[in-house]
Amino acid sequence: MNIHVVKSGDTLWRISQMYGVTINQIIAVNGLADPNRLVLGEALFIPAPYQQYVVQKGDTLWTIAQLLGVSIQEIVDANQLSDPSKIYVGQVLTIPVLYHTVQAGESLWTIASRYGTTVQVIAQANHIQNAGVIRVGQRLRIPEAPKPEIEVNAYVTEIEQAGADIVAPLTSYFTYISPFSHSVGEDGSLAPLKDEDIIRTARERNTAPLLVVTNFVGSQFSAERAALILGTPEIQDKLINNILTQLKEKGYVGVNIDFEYINPGDRENYNNFLRKVVSRLHPQGYSVSTALAPKISAGQKGQLYEAHDYAAHGQIVDFVVIMTYEWGWIGGRPWAVAPINEVKKVLDYAVTEIPRNKIVMGAPLYGYDWKIPWVKGTFARIISPKEAVNIAAKYGAAINYDETYQSPFFHYTDEKGQQHEVWFEDARSMQVKYDTVKSYRLRGISYWVLGNAFPQNWPVQAANFTVKKYS
Repeated sequence: MNIHVVKSGDTLWRISQMYGVTINQIIAVNGLADPNRLVLGEALFIPAPYQQYVVQKGDTLWTIAQLLGVSIQEIVDANQLSDPSKIYVGQVLTIPVLYHTVQAGESLWTIASRYGTTVQVIAQANHIQNAGVIRVGQRLRIPEAPKPEIEVNAYVTEIEQAGADIVAPLTSYFTYISPFSHSVGEDGSLAPLKDEDIIRTARERNTAPLLVVTNFVGSQFSAERAALILGTPEIQDKLINNILTQLKEKGYVGVNIDFEYINPGDRENYNNFLRKVVSRLHPQGYSVSTALAPKISAGQKGQLYEAHDYAAHGQIVDFVVIMTYEWGWIGGRPWAVAPINEVKKVLDYAVTEIPRNKIVMGAPLYGYDWKIPWVKGTFARIISPKEAVNIAAKYGAAINYDETYQSPFFHYTDEKGQQHEVWFEDARSMQVKYDTVKSYRLRGISYWVLGNAFPQNWPVQAANFTVKKYS
C-alpha cells in the first residue's frame, strides 16, 4: 500500500507507471470525478495491484474470480461475505491473492516490499525452501499479508431508504451500524426513528445494528432531561423496558448510550444507571456501550467532561466510543477536526482508566470550510473530503499538510473575494489514525458520520485491518 502526494507535473499515467497499477484502479479507489484534474498536494491512495476491485455492473463473484485468477472462496473469506450471491455496484472488494512474475534483479525481499507483505508469507505460499533462491520468469503467488482484526462502528443520521442506500455499499467495512438516534422522553419513552430500512440492510449484509439512545431535546443535548432520567429510578425502569422492547422488535444487538452535557453532580447517578442497564441487558445477550467526551484527565473541568467517568465506564460497559474529534468545530476557529497530537493526549489518559480492548477511537469523515478572518459567532460549512478536493481544484488551491496535526488544509478566495480556510481528512490523515489504533492496541474505530463522500477511506481501512463481524 502506498499514498502518493501529487506533485507538479504529475499525471495519472505517470503515477500508475510509477506504482505498477492501472489508471482505472487509481480512479476507482479514490473516487476521482475528473481524472485529468489532479490537485497539487492531493493525497492519492495507491492500492497494491489487484488488491482492491470495484464491482462493476454485471459482475458476479465468478467473473471477478476468473478475471483476477483467484477462487470465489478466497474473495468470500477476505471480504467476510455472508451471501456470495449478493455484491453491489460500487462495492470495493479486497482481492487477497495476486501473481507476480520474477524479473531480473528481483529478490523475495524486494517483491515482498512492493506488495506490502513479508518474505515468509510469500515463501510459505509458494513452498519455497530457500528464500534466497528464486529464478527469473518464476510465477509467484502473492497472498495478502495478515492484518489485525478490529471492530468498526459507523453512525448514520439519514433514515429510511436514504440511510439504507448510504449504508448498503459499505457494510463490509463495519462491525456495527448505529442509526442516530432515539432520544429519551420525560416518561422514559424512546422517540421513534424510521430505521427499519437501515437495520434490514445491515442485517442482510452481516453487519450488526446498535440502538443509539441520547438525551436529546429538540436538536440539542439536555442536561435537564438527563438529570430527570438519572435521578428517577421509576423512569429508568421504564426506559430500560423500552430499550429491551426496541432491541427485540427491531433486531438490534445492543445499545449505545450517548448522554452528553450531563450535570457534574449526576456523575455517579449516570454510573449507577449504566450498572442497572447492564444487569438487565447482559442476561438477555445484548451489549452495552457508551459514547464519551475526549478527556485528558480525570478532573477535567467543563460540563461536557465531568460526568463522564472513564474508570467507571471502563469497568461497567462492554466498550466505549471516545469522540476524538471536533477540536476544529462548526462554531470555532479554523483548525484540524481531529489533530492527532490532541487525539493521542486523550488516548494517553484513556488507557490508564479503561482496558485497551474496550476503547473504540472516534474518527471524522468530514471537514469544515471557514470564512477568514474568522469572526466569533460565525459558523463554518460542513464539507466532505471529496468536496474539499473539488473546491481546491476549482479555485486552483494547493493542498498543504500539517505535520503536527497530521491533517490536510488549504486556503482559497471565492468569486466574491471572500477568503476561506479548509481543514479535512484524506488518505494520509486516516492512515495516521489507523496506525494510532494499532500502536495503542485498541478495540477499534468509530466513524462520525456516514453520508459524506470519502471514497478513498474504505480501501485504506481495508489495507490496514480485517473487520470483526458480530456473531
